[in-house]
Amino acid sequence: MSRLDALRAPLLHERVRRIGGQSFSFLHHRFLRDGFFSMLNRDELALYLLLVLAGNRDGVCFYGYDAICTLLRCTLDDYLDARNGLIEKDLIAFDGTRFQVLSLPVGKVSFSPGPLTTPSDFENHDPATIHALALDSLSSSDDD
Repeated sequence: MSRLDALRAPLLHERVRRIGGQSFSFLHHRFLRDGFFSMLNRDELALYLLLVLAGNRDGVCFYGYDAICTLLRCTLDDYLDARNGLIEKDLIAFDGTRFQVLSLPVGKVSFSPGPLTTPSDFENHDPATIHALALDSLSSSDDD
């Protein structure tokens, strides 16, 4: 196996996502239905979506933190928190150089965020606020 092939190989072969005839970039409906969407904060959702869109057929993405922070318009600390959160939630693997978006863990996720009381709570857990922020982000990127 060449060095390039080794770099492109999945980190966890048993967890390669299957696309079933779809394009490489897809989110399985279980992501929403089984509670994975609800358990992620805004930065984790943004990073997960970027990794899904940028990954190859095996879910492997080669983007570095500098490109990710630029695309997501986030700080290095926000990126690190989001990356580590996705790893802890068993949604991605990372070897220091490349990411792999993993097949979803088996079973549903139970998540109850509790009452939303701070602006940060609303930005991270309120669907309407997240929607408004996403629309605002999309409209401001159109202005660039």
